[in-house]
Amino acid sequence: MTPDEARTRLHGLGFGEDAVETLVRHFEDADRRGKTGHGLSRVAWLETLEFDPAACPLRVVGEEGFERWDGNGALGYLVLEEIVRATLATPPEHARVVVAQRCFPTGVLGYWVRQLAEGGFVAALTATSPRRLPHPEGGPPLTGTNPLAIAVPSSDGRSMVTDVSMGAVTHGEVLAGEASPEELVPFGGEQAHKAFALAVGLELLVAALAGEEHGAVLVVARPEHDPVPAFRALAARHRLPGDS
Repeated sequence: MTPDEARTRLHGLGFGEDAVETLVRHFEDADRRGKTGHGLSRVAWLETLEFDPAACPLRVVGEEGFERWDGNGALGYLVLEEIVRATLATPPEHARVVVAQRCFPTGVLGYWVRQLAEGGFVAALTATSPRRLPHPEGGPPLTGTNPLAIAVPSSDGRSMVTDVSMGAVTHGEVLAGEASPEELVPFGGEQAHKAFALAVGLELLVAALAGEEHGAVLVVARPEHDPVPAFRALAARHRLPGDS
């Protein structure tokens, strides 16, 4: 699917121009970084969902160190886009926790924290999804893949961005036909209990703060140190997380 084809189909779903461009930018960035299961192919998946294309997220609590947002029926992509815009427009003096309730689907979390790092902030973001990961010993799915993304800005202009799903494959790869549903288990092989433990911890963290429906939790803070250049020098010529 080309970007123009995606725009046409998203307009056909009822999205306005700003929402369409937000979605296409996200999908194009995912494709460019090799995350094709989260790229333009997702438009066909969106066409199978029920949502209100005109819905807008609401900030229901707006304190210096804490915000709560309600997705209000909007796609999670659009909720996080609005949260990132608002955070950069009115940043915290030191740090802020942002809870987004009713926020799904959220896409590639690294995309959102990268924007915050490019704005000069340290950011950590996690989000929950439908239950897809079983216990390492088997059985029904118990948690979402519950990715965790962390971004740290750098004085050299090259932010460090890590973004890890707790699944051996992502649901996007299954949707794109790049992996089978049977492969959607906690990563790590014989050490899969570690990924499962992280998935459980993130599942319950988000649920405790955002409620029963899928949500997201963001922590953003002003850095007081600049560790990235020294780490890149230590790693020499190795490719590091988030590098293009």
